[in-house]
Amino acid sequence: MILVTRINGAVFALNPDLVERVDCTPDTVVTLVDGTKYIISESVPEFIDSVRHYRASLIAQASRMEPDPVAHSSPSSDDDLDAKVLPLHRKER
Repeated sequence: MILVTRINGAVFALNPDLVERVDCTPDTVVTLVDGTKYIISESVPEFIDSVRHYRASLIAQASRMEPDPVAHSSPSSDDDLDAKVLPLHRKER
């Protein structure tokens, strides 16, 4: 979530993954994928920088995460590790 400011000064959190577009009309209007519109006091470049910083921080945080160790169980046979392939039958036309 990123913090943005309404024209009246109220700050709220916005999920940037739901943003469809941002227009400058001359106020900055954020349109979400469901059609909801918000007028914010940040400029379009400021908004884009906020989204860019948010996404970069997610990538940086994910790269710092260590994978959980995988518990290995001893299978009864090597066949248990093989993928099961089922043949698909096409309908004749």
